[in-house]
Amino acid sequence: MNYYLLFYRTIENYIERRAPFRQLHFEKLREAHDRKELVMAGAYADPADGAALVFRGKSAEVAERFAKTDPYVLNGLIEHWEVRAWTVVIE
Repeated sequence: MNYYLLFYRTIENYIERRAPFRQLHFEKLREAHDRKELVMAGAYADPADGAALVFRGKSAEVAERFAKTDPYVLNGLIEHWEVRAWTVVIE
């Protein structure tokens, strides 16, 4: 299995606008984690202008599929997302 980083850059007023979608976003996170695809995820602090999520899978498609169906992305809270392959040297 390979690792992939999903980077989110949020819109300027993300904190104020996320409330209606937060529950659905967290459900999606838990589902991916339960499937062992999502290793960990978290938002940036100070400033809260993005997030990073670590995925494990055979290809980048596992992280791309998550982003393309995430309520935060679908509802315009994420202004840019990017998936990068991550070479892990120690676990």
